Amino acid sequence: MPKDNADEYQPLLTKDVKDTKRTCKFPNKSLLLAVCAACIGGTFQYGYNVSVINAPTMYVQNFINQTWKERYQTNISENVLTLLWSTIVSIFTLGGLIGASIGGTLSVKLGRKGTLLTNNIFALAAALLMGLSYPTGLFELLIIGRLLTGINAGIAICVQPLYLGEIAPTALRGIMGMGTSIFITGGILTGQVMGLKELLGREEYWPILLSTTCIPAFLQLLILPCFPESPRYLLIDKGDDVGCKKALKQLHGTASCDGEQEDIEKEKNNLVGFKSKKPWELFSDRSVRWQLLTIILLNIAQQLNGINAIYFYADYVFKQAGIPAGKIPYVTVGTGACECLTALTCGLLIERLGRKVLITGGYTLMSIFGILFTLTITFQDASPVFPYLSMACVFAFILSFGLGPGGVTNILTTELFTQTSRPAAYMIAGSVNWLSFFFISMVFPFIVIGLQQYCFLVFLAICSLMAIYIFFIVPETKNKTFLEIQDVFQTAKTRKAFSANSAETTLLATSI
Repeated sequence: MPKDNADEYQPLLTKDVKDTKRTCKFPNKSLLLAVCAACIGGTFQYGYNVSVINAPTMYVQNFINQTWKERYQTNISENVLTLLWSTIVSIFTLGGLIGASIGGTLSVKLGRKGTLLTNNIFALAAALLMGLSYPTGLFELLIIGRLLTGINAGIAICVQPLYLGEIAPTALRGIMGMGTSIFITGGILTGQVMGLKELLGREEYWPILLSTTCIPAFLQLLILPCFPESPRYLLIDKGDDVGCKKALKQLHGTASCDGEQEDIEKEKNNLVGFKSKKPWELFSDRSVRWQLLTIILLNIAQQLNGINAIYFYADYVFKQAGIPAGKIPYVTVGTGACECLTALTCGLLIERLGRKVLITGGYTLMSIFGILFTLTITFQDASPVFPYLSMACVFAFILSFGLGPGGVTNILTTELFTQTSRPAAYMIAGSVNWLSFFFISMVFPFIVIGLQQYCFLVFLAICSLMAIYIFFIVPETKNKTFLEIQDVFQTAKTRKAFSANSAETTLLATSI
């Protein structure tokens, strides 16, 4: 190979060694505000709409029954009521799948910031429809409204992490990326608090409660336009060098913008001649095979790791511990606060310990506490101490989830791909995540009926296998540029191919 070409293919990790030794510093104020502006109308909406629907369950069912009686002069059957309520709750998942499947395409055509702003149309329309359902006597508006909130959530959870990963400097990418999980858990906690009887948890307030999804949308429309589009999108996708430099100055400050622009230009030069890939093109691209397999497994495991089962058992555990039924909603708020606090802790630790340590440790701890929870539930009546141990296991399991899988999964989806592959990767990851969410929602009740508390053995297997896979396959991405991370995967593949060829040559020589 000629020397010029050899230099071109020299591993990136051996070049500019000084540039790769990045130190973590406190983010620029403008960058922090941009993250908050993106998240408040993004994944905060997702978390809020997941939890806010729980408080008015009985009130909405009474409204459906009342409306049905006025229309048909007869009470609705229990089966039809259950079907309608299940549709209102679960159609959110279908909307999420639709949103995830179009989010990546929109992020390429409208830009990351443009897509987030446009996405608020779905939230505002949903708030209007759900607010009008009671005065118009049309429960069908609740179904349409929940579908629209799902589309909003699906687009947000696909595009917002993309935006955060691209506006953050390399040394702070993990901390900024944690904004996704921090605001999801913050949204869940806010939905739980808003559903308390002291606020909007009374029967006469439920249409207002469901309409409050418009507030984060208005806030984002007010604040996000003050901040720039993703610098990477501007330079690599649009070729706007001036816009990229201006965005970097606003987000990172004048002192550090040159180094970041140099990294973006290196990635742009590496991607000359490549266009943004479609999801189906990623499946046929052997160069990203392991990255793609990794994000698919991570997103399946994020929904099938048992966190939903823990929340399912939480009320039973709290009752067994002697907590009065009227106080359980306040304890549930405590679980939301616990998860939110853990997401914040993960944000503080991620640039010190790295992604791999946190997510592997999280799945390992979930496996341990899953075993302990199964044992304490099994021997619930053996001693008055066991209900309290079960409650401790609930909080420990939630903490373990927030510390690793809950926070790091979305960051890895950003980091394992370069600019042309990233939107398609998020479409695949989002679709897999929502399909897994739908699957566990449908199958979990039957798993509980069949296995009862031993259902956690299934989740134990999933958590353990994921911990092993991440430990052996996924590289550490802390303080690495997107090209350096790509180079780690390419180097690993080259090494494996070389080992395989060496083994084949040795075998051939031996046989001769």
